[in-house]
Amino acid sequence: MEWIRGEEIGHGSFATISKATPTKSSSQFPPLMAVKSSEACCSASLKNEKRVLDTIGLCPQIIRCFGEEQSVEKGEEFHNLLMEYASGGSLADRVKSQGGRLSELEIRRHTKSILKGLSFIHSKGFVHCDIKLQNILVFHDGAAKIADFGLAKETATKRNKCEIRGTPLYMSPESVNDNVYESPCDVWALGCAMAEMATGKPVWDHKAGASVWPLLIRIGGEEEPPIPSEFSEEGKDFLRKCFVKDPAKRWTAEMLLNHAFVVSEYDEDFDETVLSKESNSPSPSPRCPFDFPEWVSASEPEFSPAFEYVFSSTTRFPSSDDGIRNLVTDEALNWSFSDSWVTEYRRHVVYQQWLKSKLYRRPPLLYATCHVLQRTFPSSPVMFSPSVLLGGWFYGRGIFVP
Repeated sequence: MEWIRGEEIGHGSFATISKATPTKSSSQFPPLMAVKSSEACCSASLKNEKRVLDTIGLCPQIIRCFGEEQSVEKGEEFHNLLMEYASGGSLADRVKSQGGRLSELEIRRHTKSILKGLSFIHSKGFVHCDIKLQNILVFHDGAAKIADFGLAKETATKRNKCEIRGTPLYMSPESVNDNVYESPCDVWALGCAMAEMATGKPVWDHKAGASVWPLLIRIGGEEEPPIPSEFSEEGKDFLRKCFVKDPAKRWTAEMLLNHAFVVSEYDEDFDETVLSKESNSPSPSPRCPFDFPEWVSASEPEFSPAFEYVFSSTTRFPSSDDGIRNLVTDEALNWSFSDSWVTEYRRHVVYQQWLKSKLYRRPPLLYATCHVLQRTFPSSPVMFSPSVLLGGWFYGRGIFVP
């Protein structure tokens, strides 16, 4: 593929990054890309990155590589990787643009994206080895993707020599003490990155330009990284799981994906979205437990088709598994076409509430509704308790519940 190098937008230890545009339009390549280049004699890192990305395959949370090229410019030979272009820069740029710290809601979202990427990388038998804010790129839609696989390695690869792989401020205790670089070290680095998103400062208090050895002694010793006070209790607990000194006891990326700090992301998104769009909401907020437009007899014609599968009979309910499959989709929220804020909310909350409650024999939607109402009307928690809602729902359908 022929392309033209544009302005330089960044540089690292092993390469420079510039904009690149194809000379001919093609459906296989975007109109704007980023090209990572290094001198051919020093291109081992770029070649390793291409090899790793080709091996692990595509993932929505990992930067995409479109190919590699050799070029001769001003008499020098370069090795080039053509990558996705991230118009938002890195997460480090994002933190600076927000005054040195991100909101916890945004940290939750980015942390979840990084976790998904790490879980994918680890499942393919690789370790990134250099997770940090500078290596997480932000795109025009706010999505975050893991980049820079120049130091990535296969798991369980033995190293006979002592080496420092990655950035010292993000290194794990086992890497410092035992020269071990396996998947737990990526989780430790994620904790460091997450703390930095909240404070705008590295988790370790270390002056730029100072000797790295005192820092490594602190990391490898008994001292634990400080937990920023800016976090909620869920955020602090998440960090503690990342900062377990023993790598065998440290939570994995897959385990952390089930942690409340990232699982509750949809709940928080919903609350803020509903409040911000309250004036445009097509249906009024309920004033009592039974003031929902959907709570009508299944035989009435205005009953929402989306609920027919769940409440189609007063004598027989479909299985909870089938009901959940019908309710939960991967579609993003589209408030402009919402007939009811409850209808949109069910897509993302019902499944989580169902998993948490384990009440498989009761209509899951009522528990999601109860969750919303109790948070919306905290002064009347009893009126919106599950027992009241369930009792009213069954009573309205002529069902006796002993």
